[in-house]
Amino acid sequence: MSECPHVAEMPRPEPAPLHATCPECLADGTHPVQLRLCLSCGHVGCCDSSLGRHATAHFTATGHPVMRTFEPNERWRWCFVDGSIV
Repeated sequence: MSECPHVAEMPRPEPAPLHATCPECLADGTHPVQLRLCLSCGHVGCCDSSLGRHATAHFTATGHPVMRTFEPNERWRWCFVDGSIV
């Protein structure tokens, strides 16, 4: 994993999750496959394997560049801008 300039801009400590699951999936009546946590604001969204792709939609709407997995026993982050694990 490499550092990108967007990781350096993330708040420390990272923001608390705003929800325990994807609120857009709840509103749509769908189920997330896996969850992602926005490291700019704490929004929880579903992954691109989910019907709504709400984590990507959150990036598109806000420009918040880095999210991390919100799955137990996983530890990785993704930068949408750089298109890579960081």
